[in-house]
Amino acid sequence: MNASPLGSLGVWKMLGIALGAFAFAFSMVPLYRITCEKVFGIRLEKGPNVAAVSATTADARWVTVQFDGSVNSKLPWTFAPRQQQMRVQVGRQYEAVYAARNDSDRAIVGNAVPSVAPSRASRYFNKTECFCFTAQTLVPGESRDMPVRFIVDPALPHGIKTVTLSYTFYKNDTQTAALAAGGGSVGAARAAP
Repeated sequence: MNASPLGSLGVWKMLGIALGAFAFAFSMVPLYRITCEKVFGIRLEKGPNVAAVSATTADARWVTVQFDGSVNSKLPWTFAPRQQQMRVQVGRQYEAVYAARNDSDRAIVGNAVPSVAPSRASRYFNKTECFCFTAQTLVPGESRDMPVRFIVDPALPHGIKTVTLSYTFYKNDTQTAALAAGGGSVGAARAAP
């Protein structure tokens, strides 16, 4: 029995689809990075670069970092920084803490969206660890400290003396609905932070 040309064509089509899917999946990481950096102003760090930045402490410049926090009107949370500002040396890692509280009577999932001002400083403000990297779930009445670790790059233009780190928390409707549909179990959703 001879293999039909149409059967062989189907194999090639499937192989082409598999290769296309692989190429698409492979391109998602750079596309995600570009989207975060260009659209949302979030700079994602690579491990070795962070080590290189923290090792460059020769610059003895100091800048003031101000902290701000707010919540979207759909999210019944209280959210604010524990400190209003901090004086930091460029090239060194620091930690700031924000406090969040769920003021509602049900578990809610929220996402924090960061912004840095002035905007030209955003590329020099490196968050090495942040609650904004994952969705946060708070049960009714729960309070939580949410730390952010950051480094101000020594390449920050010398004219910039103050940098403001702001977060706005938004309700994640999809994950909150899934949480409610799951009977209110927060075990899996709370594992994310």
